[in-house]
Amino acid sequence: MADIPYAAPAGGLPPQTQLTTNRAIFTEAYAVIPRGVMTDIVTSSLPHWRGTRAWIIARPLTGFAETFAQYILEIEAGGGSDAPEPDEAVQGVIFVTEGGLTVTLDGHDHLLAPGGYAYLPAGSDWRIHNSGDTPATCHWIRKAYEAVPGIDAPDAIFTNEKDVPATPMPDTEGRWATTRFVAPEDLRHDMHVNIVTFEPGGVIPFPETHVMEHGLYVLEGKAVYLLNKDWVEVEAGDFMWLRAFCPQACYAGGPGRFRYLLYKDVNRHPKLR
Repeated sequence: MADIPYAAPAGGLPPQTQLTTNRAIFTEAYAVIPRGVMTDIVTSSLPHWRGTRAWIIARPLTGFAETFAQYILEIEAGGGSDAPEPDEAVQGVIFVTEGGLTVTLDGHDHLLAPGGYAYLPAGSDWRIHNSGDTPATCHWIRKAYEAVPGIDAPDAIFTNEKDVPATPMPDTEGRWATTRFVAPEDLRHDMHVNIVTFEPGGVIPFPETHVMEHGLYVLEGKAVYLLNKDWVEVEAGDFMWLRAFCPQACYAGGPGRFRYLLYKDVNRHPKLR
C-alpha cells in the first residue's frame, strides 16, 4: 500500500508582513484552530519529557468540551519520556503522523510508523521514545477512564491504520467510511479515536446533533464543515473542537480525499452530580 499523507504542524513564525486575519475562531459551540496558528510561540514543554514540544489543542473547559485533552507532540531524535502520563486514572491514544516512535508497555517494545495507533489503558506502565535519526510527530489524546462495576477494563491495542479495514457508512457507496480501532459495541471502552474518510463528493447529509464531544484533526485534503450555524472551510492541519450537541455536517468537494482523526466520548451514562 502506498504511503498515506498526514498533516502535521510546521512550527516557525510567519513574517511580519503577513496579514493577521485568518480562519481562527472560538465560539460557545465550537472552535477552529487553523494550521497557520500552530507556531513555535504556542508550544509547551512537558514535565518528564525531553526533546519534545507540545501543541495542546484541546483541554477540558467548564461549559465547553469537558472530557478530553489532545496534544500534538514533536519529539526530537533521542527524545521522549520514561514517565509520560502524570495521572494513573487516565487512558491515552497515540497516533503517529511523521517519523517513528517506540512505545514500551510492560517491558515490551512496539514500533509505531506513520499511521501507527496505540491505545494505552489507565494505569499502564508505558514509555515513549524516538530512537530514530529524524523528528517524529504524533497525537496524544487523554481521557479519564470511567470504570463500570462488572465490566473489565480494556486491553492495550497496537496497530496501524493500514491494517484496519475502513467500514463504509450505510447507503454511501463508499464515499464516507470510518476506520474503527475499537468495536463500537465493546463497552469496556468509553472513548473512540477513529479515522473518518470522505471521497470527493462525499457528505454528512444531515446536521448531526448529539451528546458526544469531538476533536477533529484534519489529516488530509479539504472540505467545508457545518459547525453550529456556520459553514467553515477547513484543510489538512486544521483542528475542530466541538462541544456536546453542536450541529455538524460535511461536504467534501475534492479534488482529493478528506480525512480526519476523530475523538468522541461514548458508552457511559451522563454524570448527574
